[in-house]
Amino acid sequence: MSVEMVARQSLYRQVSARGGDLRALAGSGLPARIWRFARRHHRRLAGFVALSVLGAVLTVATPLLAGRVVDQITGTGSAAVVIGLAAAIAGIAVGEAAVSLLTRWLSSTIGEGLILDLRTAVFDHVQRMPVAFFTRTRTGALVSRLGNDVMGAQRAFSDTLSGVVANLVTLTLTLAVMLSISWQVTLVSLALMPLFIVPARKIGAAMARLSREAAAHNATMNTQMTERFSAPGATLVKLFGDPDAESGEFAVRAGRVRDIGVRTAMLQSTFMNSLTLMSALALALVYGLGGALALGGHLQAGAIVSLALLLTRLYAPLTALANARVEIASALVSFERVFEVLDLVPLIRERPGAVPVPDGPATVEFDDVRFSYPAAAEVSLASLEEVAELDDRGGEEVLHGVSFTAQPGQMVALVGSSGAGKSTIAALLARLYDVQSGAVRLNGVDVRDATFASLKDTVGMVTQDGHLFHESIRSNLMLAAPEASEADLWAALRRARLADVVADMPEGLDTVVGERGYRLSGGQRQRLTIARLLLASPRVVVLDEATASLDSESEAAVQQALAEALAGRTSIVIAHRLSTVRAADVILVVEGGRIVERGTHTELLARGGRYAELHRTQFGPTPHAPTPHAPIPRRNCIPAGAHSTFPCRNAISAREGGLTGCGQWEDVLSD
Repeated sequence: MSVEMVARQSLYRQVSARGGDLRALAGSGLPARIWRFARRHHRRLAGFVALSVLGAVLTVATPLLAGRVVDQITGTGSAAVVIGLAAAIAGIAVGEAAVSLLTRWLSSTIGEGLILDLRTAVFDHVQRMPVAFFTRTRTGALVSRLGNDVMGAQRAFSDTLSGVVANLVTLTLTLAVMLSISWQVTLVSLALMPLFIVPARKIGAAMARLSREAAAHNATMNTQMTERFSAPGATLVKLFGDPDAESGEFAVRAGRVRDIGVRTAMLQSTFMNSLTLMSALALALVYGLGGALALGGHLQAGAIVSLALLLTRLYAPLTALANARVEIASALVSFERVFEVLDLVPLIRERPGAVPVPDGPATVEFDDVRFSYPAAAEVSLASLEEVAELDDRGGEEVLHGVSFTAQPGQMVALVGSSGAGKSTIAALLARLYDVQSGAVRLNGVDVRDATFASLKDTVGMVTQDGHLFHESIRSNLMLAAPEASEADLWAALRRARLADVVADMPEGLDTVVGERGYRLSGGQRQRLTIARLLLASPRVVVLDEATASLDSESEAAVQQALAEALAGRTSIVIAHRLSTVRAADVILVVEGGRIVERGTHTELLARGGRYAELHRTQFGPTPHAPTPHAPIPRRNCIPAGAHSTFPCRNAISAREGGLTGCGQWEDVLSD
């Protein structure tokens, strides 16, 4: 490899380096841990190192044979010997090419295998992290661990290891051979070494600083583009912003990147020209001093040629090894950042000996539940939040002795002010968090003692945002039921009142919904999440403000779909709109992390407490609680209007009570 090529690689690696104290990193036990992780590839690593050594030996052999050819030509050698030496040189060249290919194959196999192992390990580990981890972590920082850091760790084996081994062997053999030929020329050549090493380190460090500065400006530009090029961002700029000011700000940042690019190009060009000049001067020195020694009878002509060729093989490894410390430290830092994620212990873990939730209709029980959200240090890393220090706040109790029971098939509604703790209760049921004291039970089994698989099969949730992946409708549905047939998918869509909409789409089930499902309307997105819930067929359904952000028409369609989803299932419904929970079997009023009232819609209105206050806020004064007709057995019915929602309580049909639907009966209750 030429001096110029090695110099380019050295500059690139210095610019890409993350820094780090090599001594501290090496003394931290990190190398031993890396070896434990990588030893599954130990056979290929051994072959890789052996081939690297062989390649270095072949590199040194060619100059020696070339010198012998020159001696044969200038002396009394024979043509047969010259041809034989030329054939040997050709054979060595073929051997070098073969060794280079094999080395590269082993290098890529080991490196890519390591990438696979690291990425899989990090991905699997992150999948097990609690929701609290994702609420704090910056997604970009986490993705970077699977990208830049894993690639940096991979380079430790594919580039740094092979480079250090090959360059050490090449340097040792080259120096030994050069000293054996002429110690005078060798010492003079070594005297020029600082002219190669010092520029590589100084200019490399300067380029690294410029690269980081450019990266910061590029990140700022990317942030500006990402925010302004999204539909909401572009709308905001058009409504309130100044396009000229936006353009000017972007141009300033882009101009800084341009200036840095020019400076970087000039530094790189200066460095490369300097090394080329130094290499040429070193060769001139070898030819001058070596020629003088040859004329004095101290050297043969072939020795001068060998020294000149060996010199080109001397400065390349010297330049590379001068920066090996930076490369090794950078690789260790990458490993350290990957292991930092792997060392985070998930707060939510399946206990040894976990049991499945018992079959049959589901009972939900909260028994004196107290809960505090975890502190940042328990679930996150400062580097993933991109802060210098983690926020040490946390541990303040947000639920204070919450107790209630939802019997099989019952609908329990949670209402109250924002921040009262309603969504926290729902999250504890799905075991997105664990309680500090008390217990949450499903059919008598504490959710902390239940297997993850049975918990997922038992509890299903529809959230307010109705999140979807940037995939097809089919893929988003089959997330809940991978074995579902085409007929199952369409049946779920029909029950969710979405089959006609999907059938009218050009691609049908294969229609890609867009990022977060933004190609669908809010109501369509919610109905698709309900169809997914229906495919999962859980025994307990949790609805967390499932219709809060919808218009009346979309809400009515979603409510009809929810009626299907809740039929015959135990349900926990969270809502700010009291009109959506009038039919609940039990309404729990949550304030300040406590249940302050419980009862039916009629009972709570008659009591005149917090629920009645919330009702007055939404619907105006309620002078008296109506007297309902004699109880009618509960039935599953489809709401008649936008204000009704779930399977109706004490429903009256047109034949039985002269009314036309659940929605009108609820209107009677709220008069």
